[in-house]
Amino acid sequence: MTRSKLDEFKVIKYNQSQRLVWNTFVSNSKNATFLFHRDFMEYHQNRFEDFSLMIYKGDHLQAVLPASIHENILNSHQGLSYGGLVLSKKVKFETVIKVFYSVLKYLDHLDIHTCKIKLLPKIYHQLPSDEIDYLLFKTQAQLHRRDVSMVIDYTNKLEASSNRKRNLKRSKTNKVSVCELDGFEAFFNQILIPNLKQKYQTLPTHTLEEIKALKLKFPKNIRQFNAYHNNDIIAGVTIFESPQVAHAQYISTVSSKNELGGLDAIFDVLINETFSVKRYFSFGISNENQGQHINKGLLNWKESFGAKPITHDFFTINTKNYSLLKDVMI
Repeated sequence: MTRSKLDEFKVIKYNQSQRLVWNTFVSNSKNATFLFHRDFMEYHQNRFEDFSLMIYKGDHLQAVLPASIHENILNSHQGLSYGGLVLSKKVKFETVIKVFYSVLKYLDHLDIHTCKIKLLPKIYHQLPSDEIDYLLFKTQAQLHRRDVSMVIDYTNKLEASSNRKRNLKRSKTNKVSVCELDGFEAFFNQILIPNLKQKYQTLPTHTLEEIKALKLKFPKNIRQFNAYHNNDIIAGVTIFESPQVAHAQYISTVSSKNELGGLDAIFDVLINETFSVKRYFSFGISNENQGQHINKGLLNWKESFGAKPITHDFFTINTKNYSLLKDVMI
């Protein structure tokens, strides 16, 4: 591939005047979710310095890279669960090479020599989108973290464990009810926040006000399901829904009410009814310490629903390695 062809792409830093163009591109891409919409990316914009990139050939947008910058390191994106190049459905492999070459060269010329990418897990791909995997190999990117997520694949769905079935039966005996709500106050204030403080000395990624604001912007994507016993909330699950995947963003229960089977009742509804038309149901990661350890109890619990592991990879790239892409196509 000649130098002139590699250099025919232009990289620009995102600005608000490009908001509609960005959102339209994301909505029609083959490997994006609502998390890449600017309304989601900017709910916590005060915490991160945005450095998102848009890659053009002439007047035609070819790809976008949701990103932030910290201590002169480009990250894709620190405020999102995943990232990477967002591509159109009709993009050609050769075009993606040029896009990635242009991005790395652009960053290197700005003296930003390190780029960190946390890949979008493949379960979210609406079409095969492994171009970036090959280009990471070619640019000698280093895998610096790998998380394990537990996922149910509806095309080969496994039975839940006998323990799950017993708990579900117990929830029915106890007349536990499950319903979807527009509000998050009861779940966050009575269960999620107290549990996270007590067990992990932490808080949810989203504040109550943030999740409420995001729900208003993405009412079809962010959904809350609670379990009740005698009209008292005993458990809840917050779902982030995308075209391929229903992802359990938050899961929590009143520990003193475990024997009532509130979470089993909720997941029975979510897995076997509400989201049964999806390709995947995701319970999220079970890792601690930047992927170095796995919470055994948490992983076994997710596995008991019939979930199996996929990996979520994080890479570090030296931007000067853009030069390694010059001879890919022969």
